[in-house]
Amino acid sequence: MSELVSTILLVDDHPLLRKGLQQLIELEDELTVIGEAASGKEGLEIAIDSDPDLIILDLNMQGMDGLETLKAMRANDVTSRIIMLTVSDNDEDVLTAISYGADGYLLKDMDPEDILEKIKQATLGKMVLSEKLTGVLAQAIRKPDVSQKANILNSLTSREFEILKLIAKGLSNKLIARELDISDGTVKVHVKHLLKKLSLRSRVEAAVWMINQQKGA
Repeated sequence: MSELVSTILLVDDHPLLRKGLQQLIELEDELTVIGEAASGKEGLEIAIDSDPDLIILDLNMQGMDGLETLKAMRANDVTSRIIMLTVSDNDEDVLTAISYGADGYLLKDMDPEDILEKIKQATLGKMVLSEKLTGVLAQAIRKPDVSQKANILNSLTSREFEILKLIAKGLSNKLIARELDISDGTVKVHVKHLLKKLSLRSRVEAAVWMINQQKGA
């Protein structure tokens, strides 16, 4: 198995959907499902324990719903990419998910091959949205306190700044580790620290913010 295989956790309370997603994902050599969870609580525990590259999270679940689960994952320093896969195309759900730290938002009515393509893009560090939802993206990532965060940039260590620039290029933790000749674990620690310093919830927010900084430089 290649060292660059992306690990995926499925969190959805419908067993048939999880099974279908797993079969779809396993068609790709560079993707592998390392865990499944039937509830948000279980998903949170597995995410903290296994630290997957990508988490695919349902929105509407019994008990702890997808948004609560997402918020709890980010609060517990889960730095995995997280994409919502749901039937809800409500703008408010999309914006809330992005503001809570989601790296994408896909609808379950998409063609299976389109879902698979978006999953592959997500593992490469890209923000992924269903086509019909792209109109809300600009609103979701608009940050009123950009200048304030620019001052915080000086608080980053040189290594954190280096990693932030690579995140902005869309590199995964594995690729950043290879680029800088350090371990995956070291990269993850740096990512957690720089997100906290910049008060950002996800790698996508960090990438967008950094790209905007570079444009303004």
